[in-house]
Amino acid sequence: MRKKRVLLLSEGFGAGHTQAAHALAVGLRMLSPDIQTRVLELGTFLHPTLASWILTAYRKTVTTQPKLYGLMYRYQYKRSLNRFTQLALHRIFYAHAAEVIQQLRPDTIVCTHPFPNAVISRLKRSGLNVPLCTVITDYDAHGTWVSREVNKYLVSTSDVREKLLNRGISSDAIEVTGIPVHPNFWEQNNRDELRTRFQLKAMPTVLVMGGGWGLINNEEFLQYMMDWREQIQLILCMGNNEKALQLLSADKRFHHENIRLLGFTREVDKWMDIADLLITKPGGMTCTEGLAKGIPMLFYKPIPGQEEENVQYFTQHGFGEQIKSAETIDHWFQLLVDQYPEVQERRAYLHKQANSYKPADCTNAIMEMLLQ
Repeated sequence: MRKKRVLLLSEGFGAGHTQAAHALAVGLRMLSPDIQTRVLELGTFLHPTLASWILTAYRKTVTTQPKLYGLMYRYQYKRSLNRFTQLALHRIFYAHAAEVIQQLRPDTIVCTHPFPNAVISRLKRSGLNVPLCTVITDYDAHGTWVSREVNKYLVSTSDVREKLLNRGISSDAIEVTGIPVHPNFWEQNNRDELRTRFQLKAMPTVLVMGGGWGLINNEEFLQYMMDWREQIQLILCMGNNEKALQLLSADKRFHHENIRLLGFTREVDKWMDIADLLITKPGGMTCTEGLAKGIPMLFYKPIPGQEEENVQYFTQHGFGEQIKSAETIDHWFQLLVDQYPEVQERRAYLHKQANSYKPADCTNAIMEMLLQ
């Protein structure tokens, strides 16, 4: 008997979309050994050189002209991708997508980014007979996600569900599952054991993420944190931004026993378990990982658009606070120093509150589609 095949399609516009796809792939294989998964960043797979150029231009626009990005986001907010855009995507990137699907013969296709979602929807209108599941990886429902050909939408919150309903999507086609995170985030690790393993002190600890998107480039922000290095243990994670890692490694201010510099790591779940506070860009995936771990969050300069919506959701529900000025950092760091036991109690409370989010729900929903 042939194993069930799930093709998960994403794009590299921010790491969260592809992380969600990989999280689902791992979760599905954990649920059943009879499932094969394949994750593809479709544009990169089909046209790597052009895709790399476009992704670089996108990142530069987001980091240097966020207001322009916000205007574009809001202009398109209630619109699906128009036929011209869909045709352009097809002609430039996805002309061979049908061949890839024919070769891989998936039983279900899962999209975690709007662009492959639009492509598969177009192929379904042309006769492709494969169930399409779309996972919206933010706490908002931008119009570019919306397509009548989607068989099932998996969304983060009931608010996102309402937005899809208002755009004419059938209630039967929407399920609130939360955003999928890697199974590593499903369980809590022993903090004392992790401190020993990573050679860290049992003291107030702050994890800073988002170096690849400009957070670490703010000199004033860095200096405010450095002023606390005698009282706060700082873990600065630059991800794939090797240039930022090299710059900070060469800066003597960071040669301190209470500062740890990290590059790319597959153990973010463990670093979150160690930390008492997370400072991050409010991407949907990182916020959801923090939610799964029950860690208080401070959000740094949300990009106009989906990151603003993410911040609104998490602040309204008491899971974090936006950094409005350096005083926000001072306030939280002082709390860690003066009221450390109370902050730890708050983290335990947040973790209990986050129990309404069940990380396996998204994976289970896809499994149900496969079994139908």
